[in-house]
Amino acid sequence: MARKVEVSNGWTDKIYYVTRISLLFAFVLVFFSEFNPARIFTQMNKNVSLLTAALSYNRLIVNIKYEINHNYIFSSDIHSLMLASALMVAGVAVMAAGACVSLGNLKMKRISNLITIGGSLITAGGFAKMLSTYALYKSIDAEIAEKIGFSMAVDSLPGVLYAMLGFAGLQFLCGVILVIFQPRPQSGEKCEMLTTYRLFLMFLPFIVLAFIFSYLPLYGWRYAFFNYKSGPGNLSMDDFVGFKWFRSLVDNAMTRNDIVRVMKNTLIMSGLGIATSWLAMAFAIFLSEIRNGPFRRIVQVFTTIPNFISWVLVYAIAFAIFSNQGFINNLLTQITGVAHNRLYLQEQNMLYLKMLLWGIWKGIGWSAIIYIAGISGIDQQLYEAATVDGAGRFQKMWHVTLPGLLPTYSVMLLLSVAGILSNGMDQYLVFSNAFTKKTLEVLDLYVYTLGIGAGKIPLSTVIGMLKTLISVTLLFAANGISKLVRSESII
Repeated sequence: MARKVEVSNGWTDKIYYVTRISLLFAFVLVFFSEFNPARIFTQMNKNVSLLTAALSYNRLIVNIKYEINHNYIFSSDIHSLMLASALMVAGVAVMAAGACVSLGNLKMKRISNLITIGGSLITAGGFAKMLSTYALYKSIDAEIAEKIGFSMAVDSLPGVLYAMLGFAGLQFLCGVILVIFQPRPQSGEKCEMLTTYRLFLMFLPFIVLAFIFSYLPLYGWRYAFFNYKSGPGNLSMDDFVGFKWFRSLVDNAMTRNDIVRVMKNTLIMSGLGIATSWLAMAFAIFLSEIRNGPFRRIVQVFTTIPNFISWVLVYAIAFAIFSNQGFINNLLTQITGVAHNRLYLQEQNMLYLKMLLWGIWKGIGWSAIIYIAGISGIDQQLYEAATVDGAGRFQKMWHVTLPGLLPTYSVMLLLSVAGILSNGMDQYLVFSNAFTKKTLEVLDLYVYTLGIGAGKIPLSTVIGMLKTLISVTLLFAANGISKLVRSESII
């Protein structure tokens, strides 16, 4: 019988709650520009976070190039500022590692205490480095201000810098208290952790990635309420315009017409995709019926590979086949003896169907994988019973395989309905040209063109926000339909 891992060691374990909660706040502050303690110069870009300050020299100097070029600020000091930021970020990361280790038994907790102390010292080292850089320029700020007409160093260090120092001090103090007062592990004790905590730590990287790439970008929704222009400029309350950009979607006739056109394209393409979503399930069923194993694997590999080919290469293939000098025109020229220079890729007739067929060719093999996995999970006794009852191959497919896959198909269908406004932009971006743009411009491509191409960040942010809210609403609506029809929830 396995020895039980202790999970409590008296009052000292309560201290870990303090360190973990404070660490969570420090981890979040690393990503927000408003809480960047590295902004010690008045002209520095205020949209740079502590993590960016530690990683990107160009982003850090984007607003102070004049001062650097005229040697009012030395690039070596900017590198020192980057080093200080990197030490702070590294210190938070080390203390986060210590917090993870503290979920183990007493021996692991002792190790985590030392890690936490080390991380706090690294963070304090970053503070000292940043403080020395600020003190240097603060001492000569009055002299330089006479030459350039404004103060270069901020009046006082950002309060967040002292908050980071206080956080490091709190972690150091807790670590020392735990080292002194925590019970010592028994001699020969091995590092152990409860299975629940091990599973949590395995899942933790995905939680962090989901926060960074899925939830942290939602902070950019604030651009929808400001009169912001793309570039290195700073975002301030002077640019706050409230719901101006929301109203422009309705008040501006040109924008309103574009939204209607783009929504029509999006709904048509998504509708065609949903209407043909059963093809992946049918392909998986027929693929599973191939008795020759090597041939079945070859077919599956060759139908799955296109999913990993970028749409740029897919368009290159299409161009080689359907351009005015492509394979089709050359073949027709050789057959008929008459020159053919038809521009197939610029024709608008049946354009939605063409895009659908390209999408099916590229994704059907990949989409079928989940159904192939579902087929392998169907009870084989059902097939044996069907064989005893005299069912043939197609009857087994219809009465056993298909019903076994319907729950999976229902979930995938409902998720497709929830994401009806998100059909990507890569395919439509590479296939669009002056003749087909109005037909192929879906919502994602329109947001990209509006924000990145035209620089209308606030308006594109508004459209992206509304798209997200509508998608979430559709998801819950689809979940409600699933409860009514199948008595099962997908959320």
